[in-house]
Amino acid sequence: MTRIYTKTGDDGTTGLPGGARVAKDSPRIKTYGSLDEINALLGVVGSCSLPDPVRKILIHIQNDLFAIGTMLASPDDAGDKDRGISGITDANVQVLENEIDECEIHLPPLSQFVLPGGSTAGALLHLARAVTRRAERRCVALARSEIVAPQILRYMNRLSDLLFVLARLVNNKDSQPEAHPAFEKCHQP
Repeated sequence: MTRIYTKTGDDGTTGLPGGARVAKDSPRIKTYGSLDEINALLGVVGSCSLPDPVRKILIHIQNDLFAIGTMLASPDDAGDKDRGISGITDANVQVLENEIDECEIHLPPLSQFVLPGGSTAGALLHLARAVTRRAERRCVALARSEIVAPQILRYMNRLSDLLFVLARLVNNKDSQPEAHPAFEKCHQP
């Protein structure tokens, strides 16, 4: 049986596909580590009571995040297709846009700022959106110094939008208000 620990990272480095070793706090590792945070958080959301369509969307996103992490972990993606690694394309971005459009059909128009919260699942989706925004910022920062596929940047931007809409949808189905009554009173003309 293969052990989970290898001891190769004890010096503060980690291996990239192809064998190169980099510091565990390098921009590349921080960037795809932030995707791991989102993925784990979506796993927590998935443990909540959710409508099946939302659960399916989250599982699809989790798989996409693995693909993006693989792309980010591979500075030179030559040979990835030979290893069966598929990347994120404009089609993946379009899927997110389609999901956003479909969800918004079932939601009232926005008339105020939405306070993160609501049901447990709704609040966790808002948290996942905020973590996604951080991951997006890390992708942008990495793209300043290294090659990052533009589809990744578009995907991350749409993903945060989709998580916002999913939080609204879940809270709406659970009859949770989008703004705290005290907030509404403070901000009325």
